[in-house]
Amino acid sequence: MTNDVWNGGGRRLHLQEVGTRDGLQVEAQFVPTEDKIALVNALADAGLAKIEVTSFVSPKAIPQLRDAEIVLREIHRRPGVVYSALVPNARGAERAVESKADELNLVMSATASHNLTNLRMTQAQSFAALKDTAAVAREAGVPINVSLSCCFGCPMEGDVAEDVVLDWCARYVQEMGSDGISLCDTTGMAYPTQVERLTRAFRRRFPHTQLTLHFHNTRGMGLANVLAGIAAGADRFDASVGGIGGCPYAPGATGNVCTEEIAHALALMGYDTGVDLERLLAAGRRLPGLIGHDIPSQLVKAGRRLDLHPRPADFEAIKARAEARG
Repeated sequence: MTNDVWNGGGRRLHLQEVGTRDGLQVEAQFVPTEDKIALVNALADAGLAKIEVTSFVSPKAIPQLRDAEIVLREIHRRPGVVYSALVPNARGAERAVESKADELNLVMSATASHNLTNLRMTQAQSFAALKDTAAVAREAGVPINVSLSCCFGCPMEGDVAEDVVLDWCARYVQEMGSDGISLCDTTGMAYPTQVERLTRAFRRRFPHTQLTLHFHNTRGMGLANVLAGIAAGADRFDASVGGIGGCPYAPGATGNVCTEEIAHALALMGYDTGVDLERLLAAGRRLPGLIGHDIPSQLVKAGRRLDLHPRPADFEAIKARAEARG
């Protein structure tokens, strides 16, 4: 990792919120539609560059997001914010387009085992479905992003060769015309030197394709991996408010890197994320009441670095006794 990463120098980085999709979809408790809409609006007001609002999967598969159309149609659109939606197939793409999604996010896995487990399809079947989905988006003039899961390791197959990841990316760019690609650490297996190598390799091979890095904090390396990505030239990062989320196919997996923790750290290092941290923290504080349990965010619990605490009520008495002792 180069020393330059420690001094942001005002460099612009883009934080992209995925908690409203990646986080809420795994929650046992259904978050009411009006609360989802209010949360998306609050995150937009906090200055997030992109928000993955929801997912247009079958309501039977993910009932937590069964209100996708209503949420996407009724949010207040803040100028400059990209409102994205995950779509699994052409029908999902049609629903998302009708609901005015700014971008469609398509998903498949870098490994055969995870793809079968997660999507119930072979990789060849997934790619064919993605091409059909991309065609719907292209006809509607809506940009697409492809999220490639398990780029940094698979919980069933182990390490994934760099060439495998890049070859899939090439197919997305060349055969589907993907506008952007997310390299996803779906189960929190990435480590910093690996992140830096793969990010540099992607940048060399696809200099004109928008790159997003998507990390989970399963093994406590989320922030370190973000910094490694920055050192290698990445400037877009997915994150989840409150650190909520997880993966059902990764034992012990936690949510994505926490949006407010990443924003706080990067601001201290001199990076410009465009995020109003106080507004973001206020959004994070809503979550326990919405999902019915505590959240991983340490920043919500502890506050910002210079959120100081009052002195004890007997501070002057303590001081006087100390001074009396000489």
